[in-house]
Amino acid sequence: MKKFFALILALVMTLSLVACGGNGGAPNADNGNTNVSANLVMGTGGESGTYYAFGGVVANYLTNNTNVKTTVVSTGGSKANIIGIDSGDYDLATVQSDVSTYAYFGTNSFKEDGAMACFSVLGGMYAETVQMVTTNPNIKSVADLKGKNVCVGDVGSGTYYNTIDVLTAYDMTIDDINPVYQSFGDSTESLKDGKIDAAFLCAGAPTTAVVDLSTSCDVYMISIDAEHMAKILADCPWYAKLVIPAGTYGITEDCTTITVKCMLIARADLDEDVAYTIVKTIFDNAGSIEHAKAAELSLEFATEGIAVPFNAGAARYYAENGITVDVAK
Repeated sequence: MKKFFALILALVMTLSLVACGGNGGAPNADNGNTNVSANLVMGTGGESGTYYAFGGVVANYLTNNTNVKTTVVSTGGSKANIIGIDSGDYDLATVQSDVSTYAYFGTNSFKEDGAMACFSVLGGMYAETVQMVTTNPNIKSVADLKGKNVCVGDVGSGTYYNTIDVLTAYDMTIDDINPVYQSFGDSTESLKDGKIDAAFLCAGAPTTAVVDLSTSCDVYMISIDAEHMAKILADCPWYAKLVIPAGTYGITEDCTTITVKCMLIARADLDEDVAYTIVKTIFDNAGSIEHAKAAELSLEFATEGIAVPFNAGAARYYAENGITVDVAK
């Protein structure tokens, strides 16, 4: 009988060890919440932009440290990513916070598409800077862009609507410039070749495409003056003021401009535990994610000023850290 009970005890201990063993490689896992598996596709942006580079680093970190295997694809940016989630092409995506608001409420670039409830938020990642770049030292203000060939991003992109907002503050419209629709990489190549006079880009600064441009050309950044900054912030409260410091891209003076957030979103039906794993892994291990923009990761930035509801798994992680967010229904 003693041998029988000893055998039962050994079996129970073995089963307990199996149940507790392994966390899918996820750092700082607790109570099995991060012991989940998934194969996901993340939509990002053009290969010369920060979305693609940062998204790739985050995807690799998730793949190497959890069972949430993530593959990055290059896309046309924010609007294309949301539409891609809606059509089932992507599970995750990086998007501008303003564009996500347009999509969720069916305004601006999503006025014709209508409101989309296909996605929820995982968190804000880093500041996306609206950068107005030129190689012409005589272009010193937004008003100087009148009649010029100006890249405004891809058709319907977040950058296009950033351009419209800036022009509007200066009592200008798209008809006051000669708009050129190109990606980040193509626009900087066009600047290098003298095919355009200036380009709007919305990406984390420093942006790879502009850094590359600055190695072969003198780069100048167009600032927004105080009067027009006040007008933009009053009319478009999703923006915040940001200063690109002198020395960036070789510029000799600080450049004052506006910023939105790069957010990580997920399809609305993404499993709650998978979402929890992604958010927990990123924010608990921000110091181990090897990209300059990872230094901007914080729980406050991840959750403040976001109009779109969060995935329940993301909300659970933030609640564990004392932050309450709206949850998608």
